[in-house]
Amino acid sequence: MAETDRLNKRNAIRRENERVILSAAEKVFAEAGFGGATMQLIADMAGLPKANLHYYFATKEELYRKVVERIFVIWLQAADRLDNAPDAATGIGGYIEAKMEMSRRHPFGSKVWASEVMHGAPVIQDYLETALRDWTEGRIAAIRRWIDEGQIDPIDPRHLLYMIWATTQHYADFGHQIETLNGGRPLSGRQWAEAKESVKAVILRGIGAVPARAGPA
Repeated sequence: MAETDRLNKRNAIRRENERVILSAAEKVFAEAGFGGATMQLIADMAGLPKANLHYYFATKEELYRKVVERIFVIWLQAADRLDNAPDAATGIGGYIEAKMEMSRRHPFGSKVWASEVMHGAPVIQDYLETALRDWTEGRIAAIRRWIDEGQIDPIDPRHLLYMIWATTQHYADFGHQIETLNGGRPLSGRQWAEAKESVKAVILRGIGAVPARAGPA
């Protein structure tokens, strides 16, 4: 039993150290880019000796790819709302909500992804050509099914996804601009809720997927 406790404790310490390192790496990569980031900067941000970083991640590229992978996993979790929905309005609306929440909770991760892609994806091009392409084709199939069922207007699913990504990720990638226009303050919880509802309303109405209003009791 004692050996099991020790193993569980080591695993918990490892998970926590990896979480701290990845969170620090997200911030450094977002602010400095892959080229400007160093393992020393990330170690300083994480409050850990540089040797600890190399224990968990042998190279900067390995750490960077792990950061991108974590961002993509969060993307996949957001897509659960779309995949498991009973109808188009619920699915697409839920996906928009989840992507907005991703921008709220993981702004640095979103910025890392955006910066990488804007520079031609020099590190993760293979990831875009495999995991992201497969993911996108799966979501396109779901949207086409809703179009065939008459739940939404006959729009191009690919451009609908691009629009959702651009709009929801704007709140992370251009967070400084939004804060500036918000009087120099981050959006409050109420403002985030209003933003989610506004974005959902614009997109759902634009594709003819507004849920029917409940009648009088």
